[in-house]
Amino acid sequence: MSPFAGQSIAVVGLGKAGLPAALRLRDWGAAVTVWDDREAARAEAAAAGLHVADPAADFRFDALLLSPGIPHILPRVHPAAAAARAAGAPILVDAEFLFRAVRAAGSGARFAGITGTNGKSTTTALLGHILASTGREVAVGGNLGTAALSMPILPDEGVYVLEMSSYMLERIDILRFNSAVMLNLSPDHLDRHGDMDGYRAAKARIFARAQAGDLCLLGDDDDLTREAISGAVHISGEHATPGGIWAVDGVLQDESGVIMDLAGAPTLPGRHNAQNAAAACAMALHLGVSRAALAPALRSYPGLPHRAEWVGTHRGVRFINDSKATNADSTARALESYARVIWIAGGTGKEGGIASLAPWFPRIAHAFLIGRDGEAFAASLAEAGVAHTVLETLEQAVPAAAEKAFAGLADIVLLSPAAASWDQFTGFDARGEAFRALVQELG
Repeated sequence: MSPFAGQSIAVVGLGKAGLPAALRLRDWGAAVTVWDDREAARAEAAAAGLHVADPAADFRFDALLLSPGIPHILPRVHPAAAAARAAGAPILVDAEFLFRAVRAAGSGARFAGITGTNGKSTTTALLGHILASTGREVAVGGNLGTAALSMPILPDEGVYVLEMSSYMLERIDILRFNSAVMLNLSPDHLDRHGDMDGYRAAKARIFARAQAGDLCLLGDDDDLTREAISGAVHISGEHATPGGIWAVDGVLQDESGVIMDLAGAPTLPGRHNAQNAAAACAMALHLGVSRAALAPALRSYPGLPHRAEWVGTHRGVRFINDSKATNADSTARALESYARVIWIAGGTGKEGGIASLAPWFPRIAHAFLIGRDGEAFAASLAEAGVAHTVLETLEQAVPAAAEKAFAGLADIVLLSPAAASWDQFTGFDARGEAFRALVQELG
């Protein structure tokens, strides 16, 4: 199969998605030139037989595949992006090339897209699990897990379930999602999108090119999302949304009645996960899954690492790894899921810190604060009279938190940092794995 034969494509950014994308495009007939600002990445690409050159020096390509993490407008333009724009060439993401290849292969496989500030990884994985558990051929990935151009070409009955970040959605062109959801919106990535209007506009591109018969879903639990587009079906983890799927007090239902009580799905705690489940179920139904198959799939969902993940129990105390909570809004969803916790937080905080978490402060029996912005977080807690201790590292915080919990202060130790991890770790996943290892060492 050579869907890109005769096309010249520049690939800039050779991380876990970029290098496989370049190799796949080459295998699919494109003349590929690659570049990365890191010398080691360029050397790896050259060793793989790829042509390495800076496309910004002389841009003569049909398209630029630019890593989502590299800006093409704000806060600063990458030279390759500037050169592509000057040449009138499209700046695309790998999911766009996957869509084109699938259609060029004659496959009618459907595409399901999930976006939102929080919950998109869980919803993506959950929808993939529901489809797979009912025998559907499915490929799950995108911003989560498997990169788009590392996925196989699926047959007509197959489904691609893609987590789509705002960075990715800015760079789609003809990609059309047969089923799509925007779960929620809260301030994030404003340096990249300029303001909340720009951020919401990027997210709303998931509904671009929707046709009659396609499903457009909106989360109904925040104003920004609820009003993003007209004519969508709404889902909620809090209140009824006629025509959609919703949960009240954890009971998932639609206009036909109860689907299941989510108390029977232990990997989906809290109202935020009720909304995630509502979205995944609505999309699954639209993609042909029977209503009767939903509850068994929800019960068997194993959950995702680093997202409200149970990693151990010691002396009756449960240890929960929610390292993926890199902003306050995400941590709010964790705190509301548990009545009383010993909280471990801190790292590289986002704008506003943890001030927005004040409604959940009464649930914190004691907080251990680490990392660059631990002191700033401590100031917010001090104003509210929440007991806390400032430490340097996670290695110090875990045994200290366990000691407090073992003394009877709470039966949950929750790592939900409300901050990025870059000050001390290579990513939220490394932070979560470190937490898991420290819990295991408690014996």
